[in-house]
Amino acid sequence: MDIPKAKKKTRKPWVLAIGGACVLLAVTVGLSRLRPAAPTVERASVWLDTVKRGPMVRQVKGAGTLVPEYIRWLTADTAGRVERIHVRPGATVTADTLLMELSNPDVQLQALEAERQLASAQAELIRMRTELETMRLAQAATVETLTTDSADAVRRAAASDTLHKKELIGELEVTQTREKAGELSRRLELERKKLNVVAVNMKDQLAAQEGQVERLKAVARFRRTQVESMKVLAGEDGVLQELPLELGQWVTPGVLLAKVVKPERLKAELRIAETQARDIQPGQKALVDTRNGVVEGTVARVAPAASQGTVRVEVSLPAELPRGARPDLTVEGTVELERLGNVLSVGRPAGAQPNGTMSLFRLMPGGDEAIRVPVQLGRGSVNAVEVVQGLQEGDQVVLSDMAAWDAVERVRLR
Repeated sequence: MDIPKAKKKTRKPWVLAIGGACVLLAVTVGLSRLRPAAPTVERASVWLDTVKRGPMVRQVKGAGTLVPEYIRWLTADTAGRVERIHVRPGATVTADTLLMELSNPDVQLQALEAERQLASAQAELIRMRTELETMRLAQAATVETLTTDSADAVRRAAASDTLHKKELIGELEVTQTREKAGELSRRLELERKKLNVVAVNMKDQLAAQEGQVERLKAVARFRRTQVESMKVLAGEDGVLQELPLELGQWVTPGVLLAKVVKPERLKAELRIAETQARDIQPGQKALVDTRNGVVEGTVARVAPAASQGTVRVEVSLPAELPRGARPDLTVEGTVELERLGNVLSVGRPAGAQPNGTMSLFRLMPGGDEAIRVPVQLGRGSVNAVEVVQGLQEGDQVVLSDMAAWDAVERVRLR
């Protein structure tokens, strides 16, 4: 006979559903609170540096070339054709070394015409001086004659007055002698004035003609200089660096004929980025790397304007330079702006701008995780920058370009 068994009580299905939902919700909330995994960066692929406190030298760097301190440019004074070339670039020359000869028949004809005009003006001056002097002498002779006649007439008039008082001659004769003396006296005065006019006019005419002669002399000297300039001399002792002409080539006035330099005195012309050159001043110390040695110099001049994003800085160098130093040699120069005392500094990060703010990844102490922190920078140098705020002494930061991880706040170094 079958014995009936008691049925066990079962939980309702909706209770199980609620419990499962609660468990799922708790798991979801827990997962949402977990931080996303930090991306991994190879430690060997980034540049790390430690923030340190102490002195920092502010420097700027730029490439450039060695150029002679003294350069003499020889340009054409007149047009001409290159007939002979006596010296080629690289030769040592003296001031009177003949470099080349030019020819131009028109210039020679102009010189001859200037000489002819000068000779004609000089002949005219001689003729004019003779003619005017003759006129002056003739007028002076006339004055002398009238002086004698006037004095004689005055004496006759005095004698007539005496005779008239003695009633030896009549009134008419006395009047005639008086009028004759007065006439001669007036003529003498006029002739003397005419003599003064002749003398002044003679001086003015001679001065004008002498001025014309001097002007023609200057023209003739200029024409002779043009003819002489067709024999091109070095003008200075040194080395002929350039002579960019060939036989038969026609040159015009102002064209470069040659360049003579003194290679024993060189200076460095550096090109510094315009953003870094604002603090460069004459007198600052500079180091120039000539590839064969480093030379210490001094900033001599800073160009007043920028060109193609750079500023030209001239550095004077000592007389003794390393072997191999020559004009147009490519060099690299570093200008020391100032020495800072006790400042917080770090290696210059990629893309860092002085007196700006940027984000850097700071390595957590004792770990391999780096977090992003804002850093305020101060004065900058070639390889270092001052830290104003955001980092402490001893912090390690990533200086490499981390643009690929701009979207994350932390990375893991392995």
